[in-house]
Amino acid sequence: MTKSITKTPLYPKAHLLAASGIAAFLSLLLLIFPASEVEAKKTFISLDSTPDGVRVNQSQSALSLGDSEFSSAAPFNYAPDASGSNAEIALPESDKRVDSPLGKIGSPLPNPSSVSVKVVSGDSLSTVFSRAGLSSAKLAEVLASDKAIRSLKIRPEQIFNFELSTDGELEEVRTKQHNHESISIKRTENGFQIESTQPAIRTAYAHGVIRSTLSNAANEAGLPSRAALNMADIFAYDIDFSKIAENDQFEVIYEQKVVNGKVVGSGKILAARFTNLRKTYTAIRYKDSYYNEKGVSLRKAFLRTPVDFARISSRFSSGRKHPILNKIRAHQGVDYAAPRGTPIKAAGDGKVILAGRKGGYGNTVILQHGNSYKTLYAHMKGFAKGIRSGSSVKQGQIIGYIGTTGLSTGPHLHYEFQVNGRHVDPLAQKSLMAEPIALNEKSKFLKLSQPLIARLNQESAKSPNLAMSKL
Repeated sequence: MTKSITKTPLYPKAHLLAASGIAAFLSLLLLIFPASEVEAKKTFISLDSTPDGVRVNQSQSALSLGDSEFSSAAPFNYAPDASGSNAEIALPESDKRVDSPLGKIGSPLPNPSSVSVKVVSGDSLSTVFSRAGLSSAKLAEVLASDKAIRSLKIRPEQIFNFELSTDGELEEVRTKQHNHESISIKRTENGFQIESTQPAIRTAYAHGVIRSTLSNAANEAGLPSRAALNMADIFAYDIDFSKIAENDQFEVIYEQKVVNGKVVGSGKILAARFTNLRKTYTAIRYKDSYYNEKGVSLRKAFLRTPVDFARISSRFSSGRKHPILNKIRAHQGVDYAAPRGTPIKAAGDGKVILAGRKGGYGNTVILQHGNSYKTLYAHMKGFAKGIRSGSSVKQGQIIGYIGTTGLSTGPHLHYEFQVNGRHVDPLAQKSLMAEPIALNEKSKFLKLSQPLIARLNQESAKSPNLAMSKL
């Protein structure tokens, strides 16, 4: 009787090689990607009894974007239904939702609620809105809502914060300006409206004594450098700041800008006094101009000096020996020595009749002031933007910068003053006075100025050195 032998079916060699390759590939994946980074799959399998065994009818997967507790050793729940024909294999409840950067798997992802955009060079409001994901039509709607929005200026490094609704609609835009002003553009029932939050303004008092320079004295007194420069401009008609002396003193009442109790900047000078060579000058601000305590304007036709904080290196003379030509030659102006690049200001309102090279003067600007006066500025390093022959300038406007062009031994400004074509000593001229305050404004001015003068007197009385200097 022949025995029946059952043989184990043999698989083709190609199939065995393929299976081995797949197994090796899966092992490599497990080494490279740990279990926490592998896709967590939630699979529903319908098990039907068939003559051939188990057949998979349907499968679904959910991708996990974050870490989970699921691993290959995690238990499965096997729960056959009443008939025993179908069963569901699923991850435990704790693994059905996985934390991720976008929220919980299995729940709707949250819509973005805010977007920040940093302005780069060359940006406009259009490009800023575009980078925030907002259309040009939305920008047009915002600009059409409020005229003030159209004048909003932007600068590199400025941050715009966009607040969006859950459906992506613009609700608010916030940003900060140079002067610590906060701007908010909000959606309202009537379209978008702009609101601004300004720093709080308070007044402060500073008193300084000149020991070396005005800037050092201002720093020691706690007066911001910007306020010190403004003070010099206010008194520039009466005081030659190249002649300030040791023990000269100043007092200033000025505005401070405050945000959350912290001083973030300085504002206008409301009142000031400067004692130069034992003579005291007073300035009171009224309607953007400055007057003395009697209501006489401090603004005159010409500034005493066209360069701040410069040193007189050579005076007006008819018999000076020229430092380069080495011969006696009239010096028909005043030389102000200052570092290269120091700004030069127009001594008065006028018209530029020359902005260019002029022989030994080097780079030169000549201004015509009315019919009788001319001023000349020589040896400039270069001209300020917009300064050219035929252009108009305002008193105090920067027209160029200290240099050493032409016949010059070092950086300085050569400054000349002409009256009806004749050279005169600029330092000897009595500047023309501007109009005094109008009579119908005098009472309002006194009402404003008297409390400021009283405060200056009160504060100075606390300082024995300052009080003694006025005796």
